[in-house]
Amino acid sequence: MGKRQIDVPCTIEIENTFDSLHAHVELHGGIEVEAGDEVLVHGDPIRVPYGQKLTLQRMATVTRAGRFTRMMTALMARLELTELYEVSFSSGRKL
Repeated sequence: MGKRQIDVPCTIEIENTFDSLHAHVELHGGIEVEAGDEVLVHGDPIRVPYGQKLTLQRMATVTRAGRFTRMMTALMARLELTELYEVSFSSGRKL
């Protein structure tokens, strides 16, 4: 069974300032990204000089994960989160 792909317009917001360095993609049409899904934004690489913000429109392809991939991605995410619980910043000595 092939992967299901959806082409959708999106808005990209990029900021490269002293206060923030981020890039956000908002998919139009009510498309929700779920565990295991992949999003590919089309177009040339975007460069935003320091001190500037940029908002632009592009097309994106969302590739939906199958049931097995979705389930495994969710399971692996939980296991990786559990690893964080094992980290301790104390010396282990009782005061």
